[in-house]
Amino acid sequence: MSDLILADNEIREAEAASEPVGDDTQRRPARRFGVRGLLQYAVLAISVVVVLLVIGFALFPSVFASGDPLTGVPAEKFEAPSAQHWFGTDNIGRDVYTRVVHGSGLSLTATLLAVGIALAAGTLIGLLAGSIGGIVDAFFMRVVDVLLSIPALLLSLALVTALGFGTVNVAIAVGVAMVASFARVTRSEVLRVRRATYVEAAFASGVRWPTVLFRHILRNSYAPVISLAAVEFGMAILAVSALSFLGFGAVPPTPEWGSLIAEGRNYLAVAWWMTTLPGLVIVAVVLSAHRIGHQFDRSGHR
Repeated sequence: MSDLILADNEIREAEAASEPVGDDTQRRPARRFGVRGLLQYAVLAISVVVVLLVIGFALFPSVFASGDPLTGVPAEKFEAPSAQHWFGTDNIGRDVYTRVVHGSGLSLTATLLAVGIALAAGTLIGLLAGSIGGIVDAFFMRVVDVLLSIPALLLSLALVTALGFGTVNVAIAVGVAMVASFARVTRSEVLRVRRATYVEAAFASGVRWPTVLFRHILRNSYAPVISLAAVEFGMAILAVSALSFLGFGAVPPTPEWGSLIAEGRNYLAVAWWMTTLPGLVIVAVVLSAHRIGHQFDRSGHR
């Protein structure tokens, strides 16, 4: 019996010795994780570059496109993308790239205003509902439920119809439609934080309620809200562009991203670049904002 045990042990030792050190099956997950991590950081870096580039468009449009976005050369109409006209020309010879760059200012201003309205109003509603509770919480949350039950674009369209045309009115309509999301996230974070030991200790030590509310509760619950703001920034660009596409934004010929796509829809057969290239710019900015927002959210949960 002992001979069988010794023989079995020798066989196992021989099999263990025959296995190469650092087997590929063991290295592959680590290598795959490393490649995946590098790819994620590369995508994040590209997203940051795209957002910074568009912000540069909005702040210094003449640096990136020195031409006039409102006038064109009729003899150069419907020219395809080239080294001279990166995004081609439109139906009256205006450079589409120049109009995209100069239209970034109005589009991003409306987007930032919309996100700012939603962030301020939603944070205040969620903070009051989560910290006070009771009837106040029930009232605000029923209002939020009603807002969440209506599609955001439909609500924005109804509001901008009542407010009237203009970039500011578009921003207000989009911002009001996004308030419910910020209020819901803020309330959930406030409910989590207000049960923390340091909050109860602050109340027990006699610290005034407003001080605890803003210094302890709000200060420790804003991270997911900021992440949501980065994600909603992309959705706000889509909503602002959609309303501009429908004609509720700036008055033509003032360029806006949505209106640029609307101007080119009648010439898809002969000038596809008039709609496709401005649309790709919007897609790139939206995806970049989403990627940065998810990175903020991931960093906040570590």
